[in-house]
Amino acid sequence: MMVSLYSAATGMWAQQYKLDTVSNNLANVDTTSYKKVRAEFQDLVYQYYKNAGTPTAVNSTIPTGIYFGHGARLAATTRIFSLGSMEHTGNALDVAITGDGFFRIQLQDGRTAYTRDGSFKIDSQGTVVTANGLALIPNIVVPADAVAINISPDGIFSVEMQDGTIQNLGTITLVRFVNPSGLKSIGDNLFMDTTASGEAIEGTPNQDGFGALQQGYLEKSNVDVVKEMVDMITAQRAYELNARTIQTADSMLQTVSTLKR
Repeated sequence: MMVSLYSAATGMWAQQYKLDTVSNNLANVDTTSYKKVRAEFQDLVYQYYKNAGTPTAVNSTIPTGIYFGHGARLAATTRIFSLGSMEHTGNALDVAITGDGFFRIQLQDGRTAYTRDGSFKIDSQGTVVTANGLALIPNIVVPADAVAINISPDGIFSVEMQDGTIQNLGTITLVRFVNPSGLKSIGDNLFMDTTASGEAIEGTPNQDGFGALQQGYLEKSNVDVVKEMVDMITAQRAYELNARTIQTADSMLQTVSTLKR
């Protein structure tokens, strides 16, 4: 059977994976702090009929050899943590990280997750939480009689009381990872650490390479719509070409099968 049939089939699978990745990026183009994903591919094993460098005569060798590839496969889907654009919201509880770092979030089961989505809220107890009601770490509780909230670039969370006094409620710290692309996405704009990402390194915003906090702003998705549309068209054309290769190989086999007639 022709190798081209199987090679083209793997090419169609690869382009399907690429289109799936592009579609997810476009679906999240307006998701706060979403980081785009890039599909990466590798070629498959090669079948060698004659190796390069094989001696053919005295002081003579084959310069290139003869070999055939067997298609392509999905090697990785890498999340790109480049900074998205900043959107001014004017909301005192919207906080963007203008650089490296993640907020820490406590899950319902007690584990710690990480996010760059700083669209925080206050629950009925005054606790600063995410849109899903998960508490920010460290735990910060805003008094009911506070009239204004201030979050400094270095993470100091303070409120102004009705009598005009300023009360410091704590400091928002950030974490970063040696390999953020190794983080596991669990949905809801949250990530979990893995052995590939390395352990979380805690630090103070606007110090030691950590990004500063910007109150009243949100980080937008870093998806480039034009780039994603180009990738979509490229994937579609590559898929069609691989399908055409299968049709051509099938036509050639049909010709061979009718030689005896």
